[in-house]
Amino acid sequence: MIVDAHHHMWRIDQVYTWLDSPGLEPIRRTFSPAELRAELIANGVDRTVLVEGGRCDVDEARLLFGYISEIPEIAGVVAWADPCSPDLDEILRGYRALPGGERLVGIREQIQGIDDPGYFERDDLRRGLSTIGANGLAFDLVIRSDQMAAAARLAGELPGVRFVLDHLGKPAIRDGRFESWAAGLASLAACPNVTAKLSGLTTEAEWESWTVDDLRPFVEEALRQFGPERLMFGSDWPVCTLAATGGSDPAGPAGAAGSAYGKWLSTLTLILPADAREQVLGRTAARTYHLSRD
Repeated sequence: MIVDAHHHMWRIDQVYTWLDSPGLEPIRRTFSPAELRAELIANGVDRTVLVEGGRCDVDEARLLFGYISEIPEIAGVVAWADPCSPDLDEILRGYRALPGGERLVGIREQIQGIDDPGYFERDDLRRGLSTIGANGLAFDLVIRSDQMAAAARLAGELPGVRFVLDHLGKPAIRDGRFESWAAGLASLAACPNVTAKLSGLTTEAEWESWTVDDLRPFVEEALRQFGPERLMFGSDWPVCTLAATGGSDPAGPAGAAGSAYGKWLSTLTLILPADAREQVLGRTAARTYHLSRD
C-alpha cells in the first residue's frame, strides 16, 4: 500500500495570494481531480492526504472535503485553522459537520510566514494545540529550517499532541546548507511525538537540474534521525511539478516516465533501503493520521 501523505488541490478562481509570486506561473492554474487521479493511478498510489493550500481561511475546507466525492483515494484532510484562535473549538466542530468532515485528520497553519520570534512561546498557541490533540487530530508544522529548534521545544512541552513536520523543514538544498538544517532536524527528531514528511525536496533543490545525489544526503539524514517508522512519503503535488525538468527518471518499482510525481516517488524509492519502504511509503502515514480503511 502506498499513501501520499501530502498533496494539494486548488482552483484559480479562488484567492491564493502566494501563487502570485514570480516563478510560480506554471502552477497558477486550476488542477483538476482527473489530473491528480491520473498521477495516483500511474504511480500505484492507493490513498492520499489532502492538505490545505495556503489560502488560510475556513471556507477552503468546504472545497477540500468536497473533493472526496470526486477522488476516492482521499483518506484524510488536513485543513487550515489558526491554533491561537479563541474560536478554534467552533471551527473544528464546523469542519466535522461538513459533508466528508469525518475525514478531518489534521490542522495546519502557515507558520513558515510568521516572523514573530515569540510565536512559539504564546500561551494561546499551547492551548490551541492541546485542543487539536484532544480532538484526535495531528498538527502539521510547515516551518522554515530556522524555526525547527523553537518548534521542537514546543513539541517537547506537549507530548500528547501529534506533530508532523512538513517537507523536512524545507532544507536549503540548492545552497548546500546541510549542517544547520541537520541540527534543527535533530531537535525535532528527539521528540517522540513528531513524525516527518519526505516531501517538497525537489523544489528546494535546483528545479531544472536536481539529481538523486543532490537529495540523497537529506533523505538519509532524516532516515538516520527519525527511522522509517516516523517518516512518510508526500508528493507535494502540484507544487512538485515546478521541478519536473530536474531528476533523471531513476529506475524503480514506481514512477510514471516524465512525471514530476513519478520522478520523486522513484527517487525516494531508490534512496530508501528495501526494509524501510513499507513504513515510509504507507504505514507511517496511515498510523500517524489514523486513516480509515474504507
